[in-house]
Amino acid sequence: MGAPEIRVFNTLQQAKVPLQPLTPGKLGIYVCGPTVYSFVHIGNARTFTSFDTVVRYLRYRGFEVRYVRNYTDVDDKIIKAAAATGEDAIALAARFVREFEADAARLRLLPPDVSPKVSETIPEIVAIIEKLVARGAAYQSGGDVYFEVRKYPEYLKLSKRNLDDLIAGAGERELVGEAKRDPLDFALWKAAKPGEPSWPSPWGAGRPGWHIECSAMSAKYLGETFDLHGGGLDLIFPHHENEIAQSEAASGKTLCNSWMHGGFLDLEGAKMSKSLGNVVRLRDALEKVDAEALRYFFLSTHYRQQLAFSDKSLADAETRMEYFYETLKKVDERIAGKDFGTGPLHGDPQRFLAEFDEQMSDDFNFPGGLGALSALFTEFNLLTDPKSPVKDKNLAGRTLVALREVARKIAGALGLFELEPAAWLLARRDRQVIARGIDAKKVQEMVAARDAARAAKNPAGYAESDRIRAEARAMGVELMDSPAGTTWKIAAV
Repeated sequence: MGAPEIRVFNTLQQAKVPLQPLTPGKLGIYVCGPTVYSFVHIGNARTFTSFDTVVRYLRYRGFEVRYVRNYTDVDDKIIKAAAATGEDAIALAARFVREFEADAARLRLLPPDVSPKVSETIPEIVAIIEKLVARGAAYQSGGDVYFEVRKYPEYLKLSKRNLDDLIAGAGERELVGEAKRDPLDFALWKAAKPGEPSWPSPWGAGRPGWHIECSAMSAKYLGETFDLHGGGLDLIFPHHENEIAQSEAASGKTLCNSWMHGGFLDLEGAKMSKSLGNVVRLRDALEKVDAEALRYFFLSTHYRQQLAFSDKSLADAETRMEYFYETLKKVDERIAGKDFGTGPLHGDPQRFLAEFDEQMSDDFNFPGGLGALSALFTEFNLLTDPKSPVKDKNLAGRTLVALREVARKIAGALGLFELEPAAWLLARRDRQVIARGIDAKKVQEMVAARDAARAAKNPAGYAESDRIRAEARAMGVELMDSPAGTTWKIAAV
């Protein structure tokens, strides 16, 4: 029996639909990337992590994925930020591209196959606008060019809004300072203004509007029709709605087969956004919590649902990751360099992989996928427990080896467990030592003293060993016995 069919919630249809590639075995995916005028915040990071995981899973399932995520490096917000610092707008954007890539690497986001920039796609942008003007779907007004919304009958088919209600809400406010024919017409090209970046065009020097950028970049790297377009919920209107209108009016073709949108990150009861000023920068969050723990936190809720952010939620995620890594360390030590022979296994390790696929095939159900992973770790602990009902050590060992390979496959599809367990656990302990102000040198002295006391193998030595353990516990440190001697970690609060 093969893997289940992948179904995706298509925003356009408001229903789960089969993922049917335009070319069998291949998928083209475009995700709207950051507008690079500031550091990326964790709300953005959640969206990018969601689509990073989608791409990972699709590749795990055997698809050849061409993943495109752009940089908007020409935009009103960038120009405003550059004016405030006295920096060249293109230079400022380039600087924040580098900062984003550094943060993305820490979060272990896969580099897209193509990361196009608006500033490098101007000829393609101009070509689409020329086509829209020639077809009567756009018009020039002074040095500006606008898309004429009423020339595209299917406008608002993605967001399901009402055109008349939008116009009533816009009124004259939308016409101030602009020579549009209609309040909802939107800019494709903006005439140059002093101090702003500009490029030559048939309508005079200027720069592109926001929406036309993604239409040009997706068409250049994926074709006029591609498989899947993603972004945050806040992009449905107007950005993605306008993308559809201008792309389809220019090409006469469907822009993409499926639209996926990620939910918001909630911070203290409000959607996180730069405009509201209630943001937590990704790099600041990564100073407090391990990158994989943050990734686990993002995946703990379905990508379409709102996710509540708090310091406690991050702490809980890191505690969960500690459990996973401690288990992996225990399993790896149990099976390293051992030959358990051939023969039957305890149960069917592949059942966890089947459950993982069942969950992830259902609109990329990340929490369900994590549930399959958690069940696998329960089995790990059952087989490594001294009181395990599986008494045959070779049977248990063979099963652990098979389960470990399943765990690698699932982890790779989720972007988790990319470090050696011992290294991750040591880094975790070091962070906790600093955060709690624990004297690590003193703890090491206590560990040495306890090992010496236990080595005496007499009642006085055992009593001293117990006293040292109690003293450590009072400091917030847990001492643990192992074949190699006493080890330690920070005790759970």
